[in-house]
Amino acid sequence: MVPSPWVRLVLAGLQAWDRLRLRRLMRRHPGLRIHPTASTNLAAARFELAPGAVLEIGPGVVSERIPGEVCFHVEADARVEVGADTWLRCEVEKIRLVAFPGARLSLGPECFLNGCQLSAKERVEVGRGAMIGPGTRVYDSDQHPLDVDTPEKSAPVTIGEFVWVASDVTVTRGSEIGAHSVVGSRALVGGRIEPHSLAYGIPAQVRGRVGTRRAFM
Repeated sequence: MVPSPWVRLVLAGLQAWDRLRLRRLMRRHPGLRIHPTASTNLAAARFELAPGAVLEIGPGVVSERIPGEVCFHVEADARVEVGADTWLRCEVEKIRLVAFPGARLSLGPECFLNGCQLSAKERVEVGRGAMIGPGTRVYDSDQHPLDVDTPEKSAPVTIGEFVWVASDVTVTRGSEIGAHSVVGSRALVGGRIEPHSLAYGIPAQVRGRVGTRRAFM
């Protein structure tokens, strides 16, 4: 159904207001760079940017206009990059992208994130066309020390091109998921998964082979 002229006018007004809000945010935070072709719906996102933080959102990035359901938390000297044509889908669950001091978190291009959380204390890299499902958590650190004699540990996490990480998966420090792999729901990933693998279970184990995958977007 074609929207009425009144609906089109209202939508144009909302977009103009959102563009203004984004411009104000970028003036307030010098490290915030949002490409002009990214969705104006990002004005509804929550931006928590410390001094020295860098957040780059590339061309064609889209999301839904649900206040606060996409959250960018970037601490001092950390960097988050959202690649071109990535979809940050937040209707089912909130998306939270977190980079602690000095860390780097990079996505895309053409990624599809659906209600998930990614947290970097060192480095998290997600390749082109990767899909990450609702309830999934990706951590490159233990988050807290185990006890007074066992300090917190961190190690980079890499999710390769065209990987599909399904819902409610936990990916822990030092994990590497090879390109074109699929990780089944509720798996626990704690190591290396070779490219073109079908893996699931606790801990995740390779149980089959996956052919060439394409970007969802």
